[in-house]
Amino acid sequence: MDNIKISTAQFENKSGDKKYNLSIIEKLAKKASQEGSNVIAFHECSITGYTFARNLPKDQMLELAEYIPEGESILKLTEIAKQNEIIVLAGLFEKDENNNLFKAYVCVGKNGLIAKYRKLHPFINPHLTAGDSYCVFEIHGWKCGILICYDNNIFENVRATKLLGADIIFMPHVTMCTPSTRPGAGFVDPNLWVNREADPTSLRLEFDGMKGRGWLMKWLPSRAYDNAIYAIFTNPIGMDHDQLKNGCSMIIDPFGDIIAECRSFEDSFVTATITPDKLEQAGGHRYIKARRPELYKNIIGQDHKSEQKVVWLGSDKT
Repeated sequence: MDNIKISTAQFENKSGDKKYNLSIIEKLAKKASQEGSNVIAFHECSITGYTFARNLPKDQMLELAEYIPEGESILKLTEIAKQNEIIVLAGLFEKDENNNLFKAYVCVGKNGLIAKYRKLHPFINPHLTAGDSYCVFEIHGWKCGILICYDNNIFENVRATKLLGADIIFMPHVTMCTPSTRPGAGFVDPNLWVNREADPTSLRLEFDGMKGRGWLMKWLPSRAYDNAIYAIFTNPIGMDHDQLKNGCSMIIDPFGDIIAECRSFEDSFVTATITPDKLEQAGGHRYIKARRPELYKNIIGQDHKSEQKVVWLGSDKT
């Protein structure tokens, strides 16, 4: 495998305004390509918006959702990828011919759809159907996977995707800055966002504390470290409907080290060079080789009734 340059982006999406959101995706993809990036990834439901969907009945969800790959958003992403010679990953709501609804994330290149993934643990709206399979695909010779938001909190999903061959896992989110039973959690006051130019310090303290980045650092680097993968984390910045999100889109290498992170309050991206040498140098590579599944395969694989919730009410589910 050759080195590859991947960008992770963040922006303030507009609820239900696919035209606007795709225009920002196009702008950032163009800039990333001009700076030499091969791939750019955006957050969960970056095309449609996210939090506002908790209030939508099924008929409005179906109107918002699209067929994949023939939907207009996939066609636009293909145009963006082709014109800018860059691979684009982005999220939206999907519908099928039977009016089932899914939380989808797609990888699109100049020739169209490369991969599609449906969230295994969907929240936000009771009409969403859970995905039932993992997704591993290839970009420029690299094996990649996708896990959306809460899917990454169930660590078996990350290990399974790694064991299926993925060395890069794209992890699109809309997370942090929401109430939880976890100490220090809670909403961040939207007034701090309005006043961000005059008082960036107060906003950054909230974003980086236990309401935001502090929580993320409890678990995200370990997913990369334990599995010897590159984790491409994306998250919106600014208001997503009535909730303020803190961005922190970042790329973590197989050592669990952050090698690029968005620290701006603006629509932005950062880029990292992904190199194959770290995949085998990192401790996680040795740990995977040392596994003894005969000891625990019947424990991990025993029957279990999932307590999956179907409606997301604002908790980050920690």
